[in-house]
Amino acid sequence: MLQFKPGYFIFIICVSIICLCSCNEKKEERQIERSFYYWKSVFTLTGFEKKLLDSLRVKTIYLKFFDVDWIEPAKGPVPVARLTVNEASVASLRAAGTNNFKFNVIPVIFITNECISKIDTSQIAALGDHISDLTFKLISANAFNDISEIQFDCDWTGSTREKYFALIRQFKKRFTQTPLSATIRLHQIKFISKTGTPPVDRGLLMCYNMGNLKDPATKNSILETEELKKYTGNLSRYPLPLDIALPLFDWKVLYRNNLYTGLIQHLPGTAFNHTFSKKTGNRYVIIKDTLLEGYDLRKGDMIRDEQSHITEILAAAKAISGQLKNTQTRVSLYHLDSLILSKYTTHELESIYNSLH
Repeated sequence: MLQFKPGYFIFIICVSIICLCSCNEKKEERQIERSFYYWKSVFTLTGFEKKLLDSLRVKTIYLKFFDVDWIEPAKGPVPVARLTVNEASVASLRAAGTNNFKFNVIPVIFITNECISKIDTSQIAALGDHISDLTFKLISANAFNDISEIQFDCDWTGSTREKYFALIRQFKKRFTQTPLSATIRLHQIKFISKTGTPPVDRGLLMCYNMGNLKDPATKNSILETEELKKYTGNLSRYPLPLDIALPLFDWKVLYRNNLYTGLIQHLPGTAFNHTFSKKTGNRYVIIKDTLLEGYDLRKGDMIRDEQSHITEILAAAKAISGQLKNTQTRVSLYHLDSLILSKYTTHELESIYNSLH
């Protein structure tokens, strides 16, 4: 007859308890807040856009207030593309009988890295004060009440980090009670020791514009899941809680003599008919000179058609979801525009939000 030591039975009981607890334990589902970016200089919503926001139960809009760029004639940083608001459109978005906006508006301030690079350290305090003053004026003028967050958007680098971070700290002196967030690019995740962590409360990871736009060999510079995975190996260790932004937009990239020439936007693929171009995959080669809706195309030009395909968006979201450590995340789609949104069904947009749970 087999005999067991008393310790063996204790071991079996402990293992059974652990297994039973593991089976009964359910992974906590991540809470998702739905949002959109609005990236035009005039804030006005179409009926289609309003209906879609309601259908998707979107409560938050990231609203670009203005850009800050380096203007050479002025030899300094200047706010440009300042937001104007269509009052009739906004009035319809206020709760009945109140001055409260139906959506949580998050002002976004876009700053070019060139501006940060060229600005002198002695100019940072004045620029920070100027940005905070203009932000406050736009909030007040448009009655965007109860601002719960303000976001800085800049593709900073290791060489500009100190000046950019100092600018954020200067801005915080005016908005001491308002949480700040900053957009985070993929390279700022991968090379965090070089680019640092901005002095903000939250980050928003931009899961797009990840490929080399200017390289003719790039497949899709907007969104490529395999390319994304190269940058997110240490995502779970990033020190800030992260929200997520995913793309809906598309564009066409023009090359001449194998060199990047620029972007062609709001032009459907059907515009490139067989009489002046030859298509291979997502590339068109122009076979004779032509003028296409204001674009002067020449024989030999190559155009790469880049789209945000729903399958690729969902694959990217899945790759990110497993590495996010925070259990409450705001998921934002870029961006709120009828022409862009008409390419997706409501179900597809729902599936993007749900994929991050």
